[in-house]
Amino acid sequence: MPGAASATLAEPAIRRIGLSDLGDALARGWRDFLEVPTQLFFLCLIYPVMGLTLGFAASGNNLLPILWPLAAGFALVGPVAAVGLYEMSRRREQGLPVSWRNGIDVFGSAAIGSILGVGVVLFALFVAWIACALWIWRSTVGPTEIGSFSELWAALQTAEGHRLILIGNLAGLGFAVAALAISVVSVPLLLERDIGAGGAIRTSLRAVVANPVPMAAWGTIVAGLLFLGSLPLFVGLAVVMPVLGHATWHLYRKVVA
Repeated sequence: MPGAASATLAEPAIRRIGLSDLGDALARGWRDFLEVPTQLFFLCLIYPVMGLTLGFAASGNNLLPILWPLAAGFALVGPVAAVGLYEMSRRREQGLPVSWRNGIDVFGSAAIGSILGVGVVLFALFVAWIACALWIWRSTVGPTEIGSFSELWAALQTAEGHRLILIGNLAGLGFAVAALAISVVSVPLLLERDIGAGGAIRTSLRAVVANPVPMAAWGTIVAGLLFLGSLPLFVGLAVVMPVLGHATWHLYRKVVA
């Protein structure tokens, strides 16, 4: 059974961290990834397959204008999808046996209801982002029918397309900041202490407020690695996602007392 979720409702104290802690968290995440590579078959290959599926679906259903928002939007719910990776890092940290099966065991956690509660909030954010992306497309490029990648590329080269890219990226940044603030430590925290979805989200918000520069840098690192992992055809996410998942656990350890 993953993390012994306690009955206490007390919200934990927050530590201040520095930029060097981010590098250490990533290094620890990389070591966890190398120790348990079988997770590739459990969580990480889902993301490349998901990306390819989105591409094919968009090509046949006039969803090409929101293909990138759809792909990028999955990063908003990624912290909940990576809960199995947090559990693997937790077990390895405690010297317990670790395998990809532990990623499934996490669903037996006493805090699974609270974890799903955070997931609902993040999914609502994802839906709002897609609706916003559609509105931005229609407000800039208009109701233009896009039937191929070449037509999409041509639309992006226009003045309207340039406005779309600028406004869309600014809006996406806002949603990404909100998702980071909500989830950066909330889900890992719930694996150890079931303080409720609301308490976990408040703790995550306090962590961001107490560490604005490191958290902004962490968000930039996550966005950059996810972008690189998406090239080509999302295949790199099979490495990027588990490393970030494990690293997030170690970041949580540094931030939450």
